[in-house]
Amino acid sequence: MIDNAVLDVLSRQAIELPSWAFGNSGTRFKVFATAGTPRTVQEKLTDAAKVNELTGLAPSVALHIPWDTVDDYATLKQHAADLGVALGTINSNTFQDDLYKFGSLTHVDVSVRQKAIDHHYECIEIMHQTGSQDLKIWLADGTNYPGQGDIRGRQDRLADSLRQIYDRLGDDQRLVLEYKFFEPAFYHTDVPDWGTSYAQVTALGERALVCLDTGHHAPGTNIEFIVAQLLRLGKLGSFDFNSRFYADDDLIVGAADPFQLFRILYEVVRGGALEPDSGVAFMLDQCHNVEDKVPGQIRSVLNVQEMTARALLVDASALTSAQEAGDVLGANAIVMDAFYTDVRGDLADWRESRGLPRDPVRAYAESGYQGKIEKERVGGQQAGWGA
Repeated sequence: MIDNAVLDVLSRQAIELPSWAFGNSGTRFKVFATAGTPRTVQEKLTDAAKVNELTGLAPSVALHIPWDTVDDYATLKQHAADLGVALGTINSNTFQDDLYKFGSLTHVDVSVRQKAIDHHYECIEIMHQTGSQDLKIWLADGTNYPGQGDIRGRQDRLADSLRQIYDRLGDDQRLVLEYKFFEPAFYHTDVPDWGTSYAQVTALGERALVCLDTGHHAPGTNIEFIVAQLLRLGKLGSFDFNSRFYADDDLIVGAADPFQLFRILYEVVRGGALEPDSGVAFMLDQCHNVEDKVPGQIRSVLNVQEMTARALLVDASALTSAQEAGDVLGANAIVMDAFYTDVRGDLADWRESRGLPRDPVRAYAESGYQGKIEKERVGGQQAGWGA
């Protein structure tokens, strides 16, 4: 049974949605077009607002530049507010320009590096206009063959580029550096792991932090250990929640390994990251290739909510006692009891008490919204990778 203390924490939970999740996406072989896909960032915001309306969990939307570029960001901010959501993290893009074939912030050519830096300056200016707190940087930079590039030199150039970007931030803005251990670079990636990201952001200052993407690790990696360590060090700035079965990410969070998501969220609870002043931002970073996009996002935020509720049910006092007593099986049982607790009925009752549908996925299916957008969004250019 979920008590009021758990519900109080859940009532504050907020998970930012990615605008690109509502656009078309696919594999490296094919991008699939689907009926009802937004044609503009305004339509993306409309879909995101529907997710928040049905779940109460998604009050902000991350933008990707230049995919979501508009002429007037103040008007876009007001449009979002009218829909009941806010504009959140601004994501840069240095992986779709031919000029960045051999790197962006790490490129040997100073003019190419400057172009990438200037793009981030543009993103910071957009942040001023939208009121966004975080500039999130993910780099495709790396090499495919031994000897192709100077690994150490690339780190030096990255540090210099990040310093210039960091120094341009406003006093209330942060830089969060994401990492991914491979792809599209296969011999080495310039920011492949949390340690590299941590080293780079620590050199910058206290407003530079690590972004942890739950799908960006080698198989067998203990992600919850990384969460615990970064929280301990005060350097976890944000989460990108998603899931993967093999080497890629972008599937619905919790789809591959719900127990892993639970373990991660237990360390989030243990580390105080759910407290209002923690500074840790929670967001999704997913694409929906074969499932409808709006219900895919609804299912995603509900998965995070459910595993957060289970993580909050871990009896911390009893667990500490068992750990200190060396009671291996007893300690494990306390964790497993919380994980196996079925909280779905309690969460449905709680949602209903707050004026939300008991089953948001079913409510969406019965709302007629999907059919409405499929009929209305005919013509124009559907949003998607590179759009």
